[in-house]
Amino acid sequence: MLSPLDLSLINGPIPLTATTAGVLAVVALAIRKNRTWWTRTVPALVLACAATTAGLKLLVDHVWKPWPEPLPAIVTLWLGAALLAVCLAVARLRAGRWYWRVLSVVPALVVMASAVTVSNAHFGFYPTSRAVLELLTNNRVDLDEAAKPASSVLEVPAGGKLADVWRKPADLPEKGTVSETSIPAAFKARPAWIYLPPAYAATPRPRLPVVVLLPGQPGSPRDWFDAGRLTERLDAFAREHDGLAPIVVVADQLGAQMANPLCLDSKLGQSETYLAREVPEWIKRRLTVDERREAWTIAGLSQGGTCAVQLAVRAPDVYGNFINLTGQREPTLGSRAETVKAAFGGDEAAFTRVNPMDILARERFPRTAGVIVAGRDDALYRQADAEMFEACRGAGVDVLWKELPGGHDWNVWRPGLYDSLPWLAARTGLSR
Repeated sequence: MLSPLDLSLINGPIPLTATTAGVLAVVALAIRKNRTWWTRTVPALVLACAATTAGLKLLVDHVWKPWPEPLPAIVTLWLGAALLAVCLAVARLRAGRWYWRVLSVVPALVVMASAVTVSNAHFGFYPTSRAVLELLTNNRVDLDEAAKPASSVLEVPAGGKLADVWRKPADLPEKGTVSETSIPAAFKARPAWIYLPPAYAATPRPRLPVVVLLPGQPGSPRDWFDAGRLTERLDAFAREHDGLAPIVVVADQLGAQMANPLCLDSKLGQSETYLAREVPEWIKRRLTVDERREAWTIAGLSQGGTCAVQLAVRAPDVYGNFINLTGQREPTLGSRAETVKAAFGGDEAAFTRVNPMDILARERFPRTAGVIVAGRDDALYRQADAEMFEACRGAGVDVLWKELPGGHDWNVWRPGLYDSLPWLAARTGLSR
């Protein structure tokens, strides 16, 4: 029987109930047997909250601009509803019996909870209540314990596949491990999160393929474990492949939650060097991995997806594969002019030299393979993804197009990555 903790927070009865409850709570706060309340107080509060919400959206989208995408309409609407609920509750505290004053706080809290629930459903961040509760747990294992040096290594004949020589040991763990560790570098990155599949505990240990996975902006490496459900999805994949799955290193290409150094080497930071050289070199020193470029994949969502294509064409000697989950057409801080000014001091030619669309127009990559995932309802980047797909095809990349229902959110990013695992397993030798 399905546990209540596993009921969906994205679709079904919970978000529907939250929406209904939020609307009814606003109505309850607005009802009073007082003519002045209806003719003056409520209209004034509605207008003030609408103006404040519009001003906040304008500030975020056009002044602060912490990320390239505008605030979604549904999030803006519920932000205004929550603000209105608080204002109505405060206004009601000034009149009436004490118990009515106390009770007026309850619907305001209901509206705020509804706003959070509906916004979460829009972005698909926490798919279930269990995912929310896991924020309070710590299942991470020290990397020195999880990745002890191998006593022996399983070798694969030249031209062969790991799946052909791998035999699952009887005592192999059912689940992989998750560790958090800093990767030394000049770039000030936050700690990386590392998934080691069950096969990593085997003796002899197989040399496993590597996925360097990137979050979006704003974001952090942990997002792939909370919202992306990476551990449970890769454990499930490993169960279907006798314990085999890729090693996944979720690296930080941003440096901070709101930062965006564009995955380039510029005055904003040395993010490209970090991902193209320092992270791969550290992985090869620290972990037992397949070092062939064909076994290495760079992947990411949104800004991280843009970055994945950048690294695929800027460091093709390192990454033979990429997965771009609803990325942008080019590295951006809002507009081409703003990006060039902030990162390259206005030098358009410097930007063109490292922009993947320009690189794909002048170079060919017949030994590189990739997947581009687009959201069918992604009004922001679906067209950009289609243009990137055509540019990759024109440059000789062995590229696949996947279009999934949904927008620019985790409802596309989660299945986009995990539906690409069979393709990746065939490319990297995890399946026959």
